[in-house]
Amino acid sequence: MSKNNMKEEISCCCHDNQTIFLDKAIKQLGLNTDQKQLLLHSFREISVQIPLKVGGGEITHTFTGYRVQHNHARGPFKGGLRYHPDVQIDEIRALAQLMTWKTALVDIPFGGAKGGISVDPSLLSIEELETLTRRFVQKMEPVLGVNEDIPAPDVNTNPQVMAWFFDEYSKTNGSVPGIVTGKPIELGGLKGRLEATGYGVAYITSLALEQINIPLKGAKVVIQGFGNVGSYAALRLQAMGASIVGISDKDGGLFDAEGIDIKAAAQFAQKTGGLKGFFEGKLISNVALLALPCDVLIPAALEGTVHCDTEADVKAKLIIEAANMPITHMADDKLRKRGVTIVPDILANAGGVIASYFEWVQNIQRFEWQRSVVQERMEEHLSRAYKDVVALAKETDVDLRTAAYQVSVSRVLRAIELRGF
Repeated sequence: MSKNNMKEEISCCCHDNQTIFLDKAIKQLGLNTDQKQLLLHSFREISVQIPLKVGGGEITHTFTGYRVQHNHARGPFKGGLRYHPDVQIDEIRALAQLMTWKTALVDIPFGGAKGGISVDPSLLSIEELETLTRRFVQKMEPVLGVNEDIPAPDVNTNPQVMAWFFDEYSKTNGSVPGIVTGKPIELGGLKGRLEATGYGVAYITSLALEQINIPLKGAKVVIQGFGNVGSYAALRLQAMGASIVGISDKDGGLFDAEGIDIKAAAQFAQKTGGLKGFFEGKLISNVALLALPCDVLIPAALEGTVHCDTEADVKAKLIIEAANMPITHMADDKLRKRGVTIVPDILANAGGVIASYFEWVQNIQRFEWQRSVVQERMEEHLSRAYKDVVALAKETDVDLRTAAYQVSVSRVLRAIELRGF
């Protein structure tokens, strides 16, 4: 594939992949054009301009922020807020829709939304980042609410950003801890929320390995991306007996056929901000990491990392999509034809939004949840969803992604019909 075609395929990831994946489910369900349009269109899309003095107050930049509220038939809008220089409306629109299907699949009473600011947060001071966050809240406040739209952390945002968000919203609305999830524990955050997405990925991996008759103990796992999701998934899987033979972050990857000490790697990354300089394993590129011999590949970075230029080198028997839309639709088709089992993002990484739901409930009830309860109930939701998807995939002879979308779309459409809008 030429470089231009490859770039077009990857950029298509957030523009068209969602529609292409959804189309398969819609055809299976026999929906008409009106039903399809009702499911695809967003309820509301907002963009705002945020002026900010940076560099000691000498330079003024204007940053663009977005919030897309896709569907709220099943409950308040729910979705993360990301800070990244590549954020743009088509990406946010696709990810908001993805949240609608994710919340419906794991059967929690939320709809789907997503937000973001087109900014490289590494270029801002902590004070500038706080000001940017607060100004974003000020401009978005009219469409937010504990029963309207509840943001959460995403790429390059964290509990501290959520704390600023909560504080700014509360200035005009009183103390409303349920306005965001993923907050610090001290401000109403949930014990177990930080690791929930990664732990959920690990749990889904164990279910999927069992389904294809590969023992979890000793299974060789490669994880691309060592942020919050990737690192916690690696820690959990290693504790469950898997061998993590490859990990990576934006600076490159590490490979050790005998297994990497994930606890040591996580501690190193926390201290230094990344894996660069970690003493274990052979240094490799992120592209080479995807081609490592392994049982399980877990893309836990950004969208479109597995595409038609890298798909042919993938040797894993099972791919668990810890990131949102990490496989382009063309690569997805080729991988499945080669017999690779793919557990889709709306199922694989849903542990985070399940835990967010628990945090929201905790804030409304003003009653603390224990970490063990969070973990147990999250696994119950994931287990039910996984069984529903596998059963429908067998019944209708489709892949797991198409089955997952069928389950989700059916639930959302039923809610729309019952509510009459």
